[in-house]
Amino acid sequence: MIKKASKTQSLKDTKKKKELVKTSETTKTAINSKKITKEPETMEELLAMTGYTPHGMKKGDMIEGVVFSISPKEVLVDMGKKSFGIVAEWELEQVREYVKSLKVGQKVSAQVVNPENEVGYAILSLRRASSEIRWNLLAEKKEKDEELEVSVVDTTKGGVLIDWQGLRGFIPPTQLEMSHVTNPGVLIGRTVKAKILELDKKLNRFVLSEKAASGEGAKIQAEALEKVKVGETVKGKISGVAPFGIFVDVDGIGGLVHISEISWEKVENPAVLFKVGQAIDIIILDVNREEGRLNLSIKRLTPDPWKNILDRYPIEANVKGKAVRTAPYGVFIQLEPGIEGLLHVSKIPPGENIPNQTQNLPHPHAQSQADGL
Repeated sequence: MIKKASKTQSLKDTKKKKELVKTSETTKTAINSKKITKEPETMEELLAMTGYTPHGMKKGDMIEGVVFSISPKEVLVDMGKKSFGIVAEWELEQVREYVKSLKVGQKVSAQVVNPENEVGYAILSLRRASSEIRWNLLAEKKEKDEELEVSVVDTTKGGVLIDWQGLRGFIPPTQLEMSHVTNPGVLIGRTVKAKILELDKKLNRFVLSEKAASGEGAKIQAEALEKVKVGETVKGKISGVAPFGIFVDVDGIGGLVHISEISWEKVENPAVLFKVGQAIDIIILDVNREEGRLNLSIKRLTPDPWKNILDRYPIEANVKGKAVRTAPYGVFIQLEPGIEGLLHVSKIPPGENIPNQTQNLPHPHAQSQADGL
């Protein structure tokens, strides 16, 4: 009887221990569950809970993403790893034509403006990607000889400045329709059709022709081009001045004297040397029959000053020249128009009074002597 009671008590004790263990495990589970589901108190806890992984982006970085949504006020871009970027309303106005071509799910490239705003989104810019696409599109249109519809925004140097999807271009006066040549100002604010004559993204050069789009004078111009000979010296009238050169009208044919072909000397600003309406002599370098224009030169009317230069300036000879420009590494000395030499700072005697090396000297300037140029 005693043994049976002892056995019964033992069974009760074992059962009680199991219940305690079970209760302990349940309590631990509840505690752990409470820890997991509690509100995050730090940014790290919030990121861990959402599974967000920071991209380590910084301002100016280029990222690849997928268009998640498009609205009149923003474009949302999925950058992967549960992170999003936003193209704001103020940016959309500048790339509106590009945004019109976007579709949900389309891959895009964007530049980071702000890695994270107050709500956790990256602020993105599409302008760089948009610019690349627009230049590529212009190249295609030029190759296919397609017309563009451009907006005239201003007049300059006898021609007009135009806007095409945010890119600025120039229609020289020789490429305007005859009815617009005498008063190009009437075109401001209007949309005109034009064809691309010249396109260079690196130089940001975008030159068009209204005349080519209308077909006006095409037959007359083709006949005139047949009479032009490369190497011939002709007279022309300046019809436009641009930072990269001057436009010249040669008997109704448009031509360009590139800034590098104006003078054997360095030319900083063609507008200082030439004016619209000025008559000049030029030499024909090339005839572009496809685009109906001439490549011209002024400097080749005079001999190349570098030809036989050693006959005039033998090595080790003492020469005189004008200090025309300075640089941190020395002074540039002009020996004659078109010929400059460098007087390196290491060749200047100690104590020699030379111009301030951050100053661009006017031309001509004070005489200085340079040995062994």
